[in-house]
Amino acid sequence: MRPDRWAEAIVHLRGADPRWHPLIERVGPCSLRPRRDRFGTLVRAIIGQQISTRAAATIDARLRTLAGDPHRPESLIAVGEAGLRACGLSGVKARYVLNLSEAVQSGRVPLTRIGTLEDDAIKAHLTAIKGIGPWTAEMFLVFCLNRRDILSVGDLGVRVGLREFHGLAEDPSPAECVRLAEPWRPFRSVAMWYLWRSLDTPKNSP
Repeated sequence: MRPDRWAEAIVHLRGADPRWHPLIERVGPCSLRPRRDRFGTLVRAIIGQQISTRAAATIDARLRTLAGDPHRPESLIAVGEAGLRACGLSGVKARYVLNLSEAVQSGRVPLTRIGTLEDDAIKAHLTAIKGIGPWTAEMFLVFCLNRRDILSVGDLGVRVGLREFHGLAEDPSPAECVRLAEPWRPFRSVAMWYLWRSLDTPKNSP
C-alpha cells in the first residue's frame, strides 16, 4: 500500500485539537492530489465565477468543443472574444480568459515552472492578471500545487466550517479565521479541505 502523503498533517491536526478526531473519521482520508492541468484549472475558475456549477460545466464543455481539449492559451487567443462569448461567457469573463491566455503564452506567468516559487510569489504572479483574485490564486495553490499551509479567509465554506467546528454563533471574520486556524499551521490547507468536506458529509456517516 502507498503511504498516506498527508499522514503527518493528520497527526498534527489530531494533536492540535481533539475535535479533529471524529471529523477526520467521518470524512475519511485526505484525497488532495496535484492537478496537472494548471492552465485549464485557472480557465475553469474564471468561467465559474458567480454562476452555478452546472452552468459553468456547460460553458466549459462548449469552449473545449470549440477550441480543443485541454484548454491551451494559443487556442483561446485564436478563438478571440467573440468566440468565447458565443460559448456563453460574458464580455468581462471573455476578456479575463484572454488576459490569462496572453500572460501564460508570453511567459509573464510561467505556469510550467511556477511550482518552484514561494506561495506569496505565486499569488503575486496570478493576481497581477486582471480577472484572477486572491481566492482563485489560493485555490490554485491548494488544488494544483498542494501547498500545505494555505488559509483562504475569504472562502465562505471555510468560514462556515470554522463556525461549526468551534460552535460559534456566527461566521468568523477574516481576522478571526486566522486566529482560530493558527494552531493548525503548517497544515492549514489540509484543515481547510476537511472543513469543506465536513459540510458535505452527514454527521451520522461512519
